[in-house]
Amino acid sequence: MGPSVLVSLFAWWREADAEAHRAFLAASLGWMLDAFDVMLYALVLPSLMASLGLPSSVGGRLQSVTLIAAAIGGIAFGVIADRWGRTRALKLSILLYSIFTAACGFAGSAMELAVFRVCLGLGMGGEWASGAALVSETWPANHRGKALAFMQSSWAVGYALATITAYVVQDVAGLSWRAVFFVGVAPALFTLWVQRFVKEPAVWHAMRASPTSATLRGTLRGPLLRITIALCLMNSFTLFAYWGFNTWVPSYLSAPVARGGLDFSGATMSALVFANNVGTWLGYVAFGYISDAFGRRTSYVWFLLAAAVLTWAFTTVRSPWALLALGPATAFFATGNFSGFGAVTAELYPTAVRATLQGLTYNIGRVASAGAPWLVGALVDARGYPAALSLAAAAFVCATFCWIFIPETRGRQVA
Repeated sequence: MGPSVLVSLFAWWREADAEAHRAFLAASLGWMLDAFDVMLYALVLPSLMASLGLPSSVGGRLQSVTLIAAAIGGIAFGVIADRWGRTRALKLSILLYSIFTAACGFAGSAMELAVFRVCLGLGMGGEWASGAALVSETWPANHRGKALAFMQSSWAVGYALATITAYVVQDVAGLSWRAVFFVGVAPALFTLWVQRFVKEPAVWHAMRASPTSATLRGTLRGPLLRITIALCLMNSFTLFAYWGFNTWVPSYLSAPVARGGLDFSGATMSALVFANNVGTWLGYVAFGYISDAFGRRTSYVWFLLAAAVLTWAFTTVRSPWALLALGPATAFFATGNFSGFGAVTAELYPTAVRATLQGLTYNIGRVASAGAPWLVGALVDARGYPAALSLAAAAFVCATFCWIFIPETRGRQVA
């Protein structure tokens, strides 16, 4: 790769100002640490269920409860971000998910764990809405897709860090799943940096000073209401696929063959999950460049169709080496598409209600997807892992059809 290609690839960063850079770092690190905290649960799920005596259906139901709470938190924090500021909402959400991730380590029953996961979910849901609005409003339109894609890619970094942490704490240090959760309090320290260095976007201040700002009721009328419904449905299907698949992949890789699992060792399972996250990161980033070049709609449709095919193929392969090749490719398309959602919604909605509607459309999807971990867990008990995980492929196909009703938004200015 020549110097001129590298210069072109990173022009998006150089053409933004220092305020945009700080906003990007705040949102990206917040999202990375969000992933780190929430995905610790999936990685310790087998040992957690064994310790507390929980069946797979209850383990999945606990993740579903977290997603419902995340949906509520996402909608609530969207309103907070519009009224009191993006950075204030960001700080509060990080504090919530950090403190209650650590609290999960003290749980002695499914009920206690559920309470802590609900509180964690409220903060988890709030981070995306405030962070996506913060980045959308500080970056130029021609690079917005790339900036949001790199922000979204930090989720894969957080998941990879969670994988490493779970492996080191449990397999290397020999500590219990409780110790893994205790590490999750670390992100709370990040809020000190946000407090000192990250400012509210100028467009948000201008909106607050305007007596004619848009209202939620006024925005959701006519064609935009139909588009909003289509966005909610599309995100519901993609999030259903994501949570139904990713909650149970670590368990699938380590479960006994008699239950349809692959019975891999902890080291092999961790290596495969880590490799998948490399594909996830590349997919997030690539989607940003592709959607800025070819449009949001075209990029989404092709990514979703490829995700459907590859997700189904993942459940048919049993060789570790084949999975090492197929897993990152599946993750590339199955999760890369999520980096486009912030750009599409930012370009559709006005500043006064942007975070509210970004939170609403994203988190209605979370509500709908909350049943995925429970449903897949129940199907694992009844039919085994391959059949249960194949539900994700069908959900990706359904998401593709929603784009018939969603317009192209590439290049629109935020106002």
